[in-house]
Amino acid sequence: MARPASAEFRRALSRFATGVTIVTAAQKHGGLKGMTANAFTSVSLNPALVLVCVGLQARTHAVLKIARHFGISVLDESQRAIAEYFAKPESDPAQMEKLGIRIGHEANGVPYIHGCLAHLACRRVAARRAGDHTIFIGEVEHLSSREGRPLLFYGGRYHALHGDAG
Repeated sequence: MARPASAEFRRALSRFATGVTIVTAAQKHGGLKGMTANAFTSVSLNPALVLVCVGLQARTHAVLKIARHFGISVLDESQRAIAEYFAKPESDPAQMEKLGIRIGHEANGVPYIHGCLAHLACRRVAARRAGDHTIFIGEVEHLSSREGRPLLFYGGRYHALHGDAG
């Protein structure tokens, strides 16, 4: 049986609805790097572990490889512009300010997106290359969450949840 073509594989996986997250890490010389990611999931409850898969070519990849900590911000449905901003190959800090994207920091310096549904501050405990991505596993050291409606990604587009969210 022949392996599926990349486009066919991507199309099939686009049928799986996911939430939308922003993965953030502080840069060595200040500032932050961040990227939109939907390849995120929990790994373990005890200890609390999560993973995120990041493409080797992603601008945030190099920062995550050396960062000891990273953050995951789960976006709500009103934060589509934030997801679109961090999905771009290059980010313009002036555009970030124009969009009203506010960044907070945990005590250990982990940046997060203000107003998100949940934020996880993680200590990187493993990184393993898998194909054209690296799987970063983080132990959750701090978290916060609130009620709200998630931003969803399905079929290559952003969506809002319809109906009862709770």
